[in-house]
Amino acid sequence: MNDVPSTPSPAVIPRPKRGEGQWELGYREPLNANEQAKKDDDALNVRARIENIYSRRGFASIDPSDLRGRMRWWGLYTQRRPGFDGGKTATLEPWELDDEFFMMRVRSDGALLGVDQLRTLGEVSETYARGTADVTDRSNIQYHWIRIEDVPAIWERLESVGLETQEACGDSPRPFLGSPVAGIAKDELIDGSEALAEIKRRFIGNPDFSNLPRKFKTALTGHPSHDVAPEVNDVSFVGTVHPEHGPGFDLWVGGGLSTNPMLAQKLGVWIPLEEVADAWEGVASIFRDYGYRRLRSRARLKFLVADWGVETFREVLETRYLGRALVSNPSPEVPTRQGDHIGVHEQKDGRFYVGVAPVAGRVDGSTLVGLADVVERYGAAGARLTAYQKIVVLGVEPADVEALVADLDAIGLSARPSNWRRSTMACTGLEFCKLAIVETKARAADLVDVLEQRFPELDVPITVNVNGCPNACARTQVADIGLKGQLVMDSDGRQVEGFQVHLGGALGLGANFGRKLRAHKVTSTGLDDYITNVVGAFLADRRDGESFAAWAARADDELLRGDRVLAGTPA
Repeated sequence: MNDVPSTPSPAVIPRPKRGEGQWELGYREPLNANEQAKKDDDALNVRARIENIYSRRGFASIDPSDLRGRMRWWGLYTQRRPGFDGGKTATLEPWELDDEFFMMRVRSDGALLGVDQLRTLGEVSETYARGTADVTDRSNIQYHWIRIEDVPAIWERLESVGLETQEACGDSPRPFLGSPVAGIAKDELIDGSEALAEIKRRFIGNPDFSNLPRKFKTALTGHPSHDVAPEVNDVSFVGTVHPEHGPGFDLWVGGGLSTNPMLAQKLGVWIPLEEVADAWEGVASIFRDYGYRRLRSRARLKFLVADWGVETFREVLETRYLGRALVSNPSPEVPTRQGDHIGVHEQKDGRFYVGVAPVAGRVDGSTLVGLADVVERYGAAGARLTAYQKIVVLGVEPADVEALVADLDAIGLSARPSNWRRSTMACTGLEFCKLAIVETKARAADLVDVLEQRFPELDVPITVNVNGCPNACARTQVADIGLKGQLVMDSDGRQVEGFQVHLGGALGLGANFGRKLRAHKVTSTGLDDYITNVVGAFLADRRDGESFAAWAARADDELLRGDRVLAGTPA
């Protein structure tokens, strides 16, 4: 295969019909309050005010522009004040929903967490966060009930073991998704850990990239199972092999979900490991310079990629940012389903890694301290967090595997979970999130309990993703059964918590967004029976080897609505 020419001609930038706040086209004046706040002061500077003013004078001293804006660049959001139901989410002003406590996100960025880091994460939870600590689907640890007075002490504890909250939120490079089995999996194409570390070193905390149009999500994997959901990130580097140059990475851009879901576009290139950080810088720079800043609803890279097209995007990247052409190479084959690495697996060095599943990502400080104890007890290498709210323990000696699995199970981390525990995710929901409309974490846990009883021996994976609002933090549209929280009417005409249902979404082979049935909603209280009916219908009606997603694409509406119960469906 021949490389493309090394001196590409200058790219022609498509000009929009009107200015949308693209800096490189001369639209530098802020077009909304968010852009004005970022122009007034680099959000990274708020740390000094937190340390020197707000933590000493208390919550009431916090400037509103910092409270609901810049503090996000240091991983801090105000959490939802208790007592406001989902009906208040869209009717009250943000300040009315603010509690005087914070959610805090801690980055992991695909890195291995050793004993000291795991224990510190757990101790911070127990000391400062009322025991809360969720594993998110961006491989973060997420705390709640954080007091502004305690933030400097928390930072000191975390940073003493190499952890940080910088740019865990905000219009910035959000925490990276890296393969949890990087460097140790037998079937890995290439270990991208060095590239992720270099991106973090060069660009996190860099003022050149701290004012992006909106969030910017990164994923990188060299594993053939594509275990970081690359299709739904702004920029993804996906392991591939060039027939002459060997292992490297393809570049995918413009993925994202929320209310306008789009799958990433594949450039079909080969990028060597040592050039990944340069390519990341080019993509992030295009977003910074040409991204739409007028409307927050269009201020994501996916809209720019959709408007330009992938060919123009590549041309601009090569000619205006990299100064060289990328090597063309067919995009890699995609897996049937993306890997979550749950269970016991042999590493390439003869040791083992063990993937374990908390329920919908919910753990607590004592669980993390217990995890640190287990890792230390057996001399394991450490743990990584996954893109599916799970945990993988690495570097376990063969003779220790079963004892370690038993000890992890004793603290609520199962290496041999049911399908429902393994394949259910949930966002933060109404308990803490100011954007949520319905409760999610506890509802997901209850659902898992019911489905484990009704379908204890499921022979095909079925994913369930529960989201509290339309923002799709739990990737609603790409689950077998995606549940988007909203208020619905029950049979008595009362407004209650419920869900719009998406059926048959997928990543990997056949990646697509789930099917929505016209005017179909399910109440939260009716959710157990609804999913039971749909899964029962699938098991009775499926063809040999047919996946749930394939069945959902062809099934009759009455089966998908749960209106007709087929023989054999559990009561």
